Amino acid sequence: MYVGTLSFDLLLGDVRSLKEKRSIIRPIVAELHRRYAVSVAEVGDQDLYRRAEIGLAAVSGDASHLTDVLDRCERWVAARPEVELLSVRRRFHGTHDE
Repeated sequence: MYVGTLSFDLLLGDVRSLKEKRSIIRPIVAELHRRYAVSVAEVGDQDLYRRAEIGLAAVSGDASHLTDVLDRCERWVAARPEVELLSVRRRFHGTHDE
């Protein structure tokens, strides 16, 4: 079994309220979940309206499949015009980990 996680640090464009922030972040979270069958949520910076941290996790029996899914998720978020991707942290845990 392999588990992979991504943590996206995002800067939002011309957002002036938490309500506007939610209107941008919720569709991103929902589309990642729908399109790639991953677990995803806003996990940090909830009180800041121009920043967001989104966490994503996926599980697979095949390491190459998991890497492919994480790569596609990262590219999809990076291509979103409404956010600027500041950084991505990737963690990969395999059966050899304790």
